[in-house]
Amino acid sequence: MRSYSALMQARILHSTLTSDARIRLSLDEVDLGTPGPDEVIVRVDAAPVNPTDVFLMLSLADLSRAEHRGGVLEAPVSPAMTKVYAGRVDQPLPVGTEGAGTVVEAGSGTAAQALLGKVVATHRGGMFASHRKLPASGVDALPAGRTAEEGASAFVNPMTALSFVETMRAEGHRAIVHTAAASNLGQMLVRICADDGVPLVNIVRRPAQVEQLKALGAAHVLDSSAPSFAKDLVEAIAATGATLAFDAIGGGTLGGQILDAMERVAARSMKTFSHYGSSTLKQLYIYGGLDRAPTQLVRTFGMTWSASGYLVMNALRKLGPEVVARMTARVMSELTTTFASHFSHRISLDRMLDVETVRAFALLATGEKYLVTPARAP
Repeated sequence: MRSYSALMQARILHSTLTSDARIRLSLDEVDLGTPGPDEVIVRVDAAPVNPTDVFLMLSLADLSRAEHRGGVLEAPVSPAMTKVYAGRVDQPLPVGTEGAGTVVEAGSGTAAQALLGKVVATHRGGMFASHRKLPASGVDALPAGRTAEEGASAFVNPMTALSFVETMRAEGHRAIVHTAAASNLGQMLVRICADDGVPLVNIVRRPAQVEQLKALGAAHVLDSSAPSFAKDLVEAIAATGATLAFDAIGGGTLGGQILDAMERVAARSMKTFSHYGSSTLKQLYIYGGLDRAPTQLVRTFGMTWSASGYLVMNALRKLGPEVVARMTARVMSELTTTFASHFSHRISLDRMLDVETVRAFALLATGEKYLVTPARAP
């Protein structure tokens, strides 16, 4: 049995929304203590910066006024944020939804000892850190030969993309529309749908992204900036039969445009006119907020429709443990193929307090994916 240190020191990134309406990012020394019988200590080797992490870290802070001083990054936020998120005011919150690393200490329990020295992935949070103490049940050993970087994004994007397809099946739809489709998640969804024979309409925002997804084998890729977009959307939905959309944009008119196009296609098969529109259910799920403007739905799509938020954890609970276990096994077996993530920037923990770095990853630009590698020099 491996002996473990009496005290493990860790550096952990915390985000604090202060009562005077500021976001405060700090790297703090934390004593992890010894692992209990069923706990492990993971040296964090890689953790991706996901949109949900950016929102928790910054809470829409005004980064044009961000300052780094005394080892802390601060930026003002709207005073309304302290009311909306009153439950987190003046409480340092650890950041980093998921990541991967090596188990360097293990408790005396059988499950914990079996993980000692293994490269593992987790989505238990707080992964923008040098080390994390976690329950042995809260980590998954990566397949032999897989690296921490390969397993760092093993949950959020892969499980979200897979959940789209599983939700489609569970709700009786037969095809999907996806926005911001050139993202890491979008590319995974292209590969999943190709492998599973699921028709997919991909909506991107630049011509170069059209070519990027077509190179991956996507059949329907639409550029929302093109003059012919509205017409192209109707024809792509007609070709696929899509009545389900997952929208990462959130704000603006795109969600409503998708519902309208679905209704136009459904109306083609109506035998008699109805003021209430077609009886085909059109479902829009909003799972992101790349556009923070209000969501605008112009009611041109009848009465048989639904629009709601979509959170992967809620979706997994609805799908059930058997489906989730199957999804997890698939992710682990296809880490370097279907679910491979590509990172454009690798940064140290200390760079998480650099104003220009924070401004850059806060843009959430497609193709600009950041990976935190805590062992890197500042």
